[in-house]
Amino acid sequence: MNESMRNWAVQVAEVELNVVLPRRWAHSKGVAARAVELGRTLRGDADLLVASAVLHDVGYAPRLAVSGFHPLDGARFLRDEHDADERLVRLVANHSFAFLEAEERGLRETLEAEFPLLDEPLLVDALVYCDMTTKPGGEPTTATQRIAEIVDRYGADSVVGRFIRRASPQIFASVARVEAAVSLQPR
Repeated sequence: MNESMRNWAVQVAEVELNVVLPRRWAHSKGVAARAVELGRTLRGDADLLVASAVLHDVGYAPRLAVSGFHPLDGARFLRDEHDADERLVRLVANHSFAFLEAEERGLRETLEAEFPLLDEPLLVDALVYCDMTTKPGGEPTTATQRIAEIVDRYGADSVVGRFIRRASPQIFASVARVEAAVSLQPR
């Protein structure tokens, strides 16, 4: 992964989201900005993190929404239309504990079969951190505030509301691990 991949990812996300879902595009840019901040922590995977951050919600684009589950739709789009890097595609497919939402939707086996979770804990945690500490409009927030906002927006008894409440302990743990890793970096 390199800077050209990062630039490609920004272009793809902008084309798919900017006009049809400007708020989702704002969130994606904010998540990518958080990823840039973590660059030193991830060293060689900094560009991969930024690319996955800007593309994590591309599956919301109406033309891509086949299954109605944005992580799966986005990953399939990146794999099938762009022959994207496998690690990138797997990060998009599994961002922010998507397997738990997939389970709520009866799609967990499909997600896991097509896009197994990467065995790269810091990278996976970093994408969770970036997504779950960025508001819908792209501004930074805390994971606690972000989860509350998601529950409020979708409703506690919705598929997303149930998923995010189930995932919250894991989200908080991921955020704490990233914050600990960042605090260990020399300034």
